Amino acid sequence: MSHESADTGFSTRAIHTGQEPDPRTGSVIVPIYQTSTYAQDGVGGTREGDYEYSRTANPTRTALEEALAALENGRHALAFGSGMAASDAVLRTTLRPGDHLVLGNDVYGGTFRLIDKVLTGWGVTYSVAHLSDVDEVRAAMRPETKLIWCESPTNPLLGISDITTLAAIAHEGGAKLVVDNTFATPYLQTPLDLGADVVVHSTTKYLGGHSDVVGGAVVTGDDDLREQLFFLRNSAGAVPGAFDAWLTLRGLKTLSVRMERHCDNAERIAAMLQDHPKVARVYYPGLAEHPGHDVAAKQMRRFGGMVAFDHVDGEQAALKAAAGTNVFILAESLGGVESLIEHPGRMTHASAEGSLLQVPAELVRLSVGIEDGADLIDDLRQALA
Repeated sequence: MSHESADTGFSTRAIHTGQEPDPRTGSVIVPIYQTSTYAQDGVGGTREGDYEYSRTANPTRTALEEALAALENGRHALAFGSGMAASDAVLRTTLRPGDHLVLGNDVYGGTFRLIDKVLTGWGVTYSVAHLSDVDEVRAAMRPETKLIWCESPTNPLLGISDITTLAAIAHEGGAKLVVDNTFATPYLQTPLDLGADVVVHSTTKYLGGHSDVVGGAVVTGDDDLREQLFFLRNSAGAVPGAFDAWLTLRGLKTLSVRMERHCDNAERIAAMLQDHPKVARVYYPGLAEHPGHDVAAKQMRRFGGMVAFDHVDGEQAALKAAAGTNVFILAESLGGVESLIEHPGRMTHASAEGSLLQVPAELVRLSVGIEDGADLIDDLRQALA
């Protein structure tokens, strides 16, 4: 993949990499190549770009992948039909029956479900560890460990892991480090630069940014792994359509300005919640009291748009607050321009109930949007009253 120099600024790459004006019409926006197949030059031949069939490759998807690789400072990116499809491809490419992985104690419920309910049936085993605790991670490693799966910040407790240290532990044990960078986005953090081998994204979230598309992506600098992932994706068919790729590419163009506003609003909300009598604890790495604050400050540009808190009066009060907002919308997902509120224990992380990854019943998670910050603060105050 070709893209601008790494010296080129983030926003410039987001707007221009892989998105040159269409040579036929001069269109400054990449066309939606809404086609399933391509006329070939002859039997066994292809058009320029090796386009034969859109499950294998599509020019709109190629543009998205070039942009994603540039933003994550990786050589290769592959787009998938969902974030879970991207995660599944990485797991099935890097693991075999009998292999073991180390999983953070606070990961997205869908990731846990995939590993616990699907991968274990294939003969894969896993251990759960606090990835911020170096000794605990080392103790969880086994001779058959092939992968450490990390989120930083984590979903939903906003935990922070030292990615450079985790990469060193993984590599010492002959394993790879995968970082789910969905919460941070490449604007705030580039795990490949910190030693990670693979980055995964739910592009549904901040990268798309408008709650109108479902997608996923994998970025890596490993040539062999890229070929394996490409083969599996083509064989299994977990690809996004051209329109989905176009919507995600559109979202990337404004990622930097959106993330700045997300962070601005989240910082104000975290500070307000910290002083609220109905809040027992605030989870936000931008707070000096957060146990991962120093590491986050070292490896992130800013601290993100996700905030969580424990309601002092327990689960029923948390449910009431989550259902009592007017500007925040009660809904799953995150990363859109609109603010969302949810109860992880009953919604996004219900699959972890009864496991080592069960989340607190009094927890409320906020995806802080880009509305006027004062309106968001007023809305939360009235919901907590």
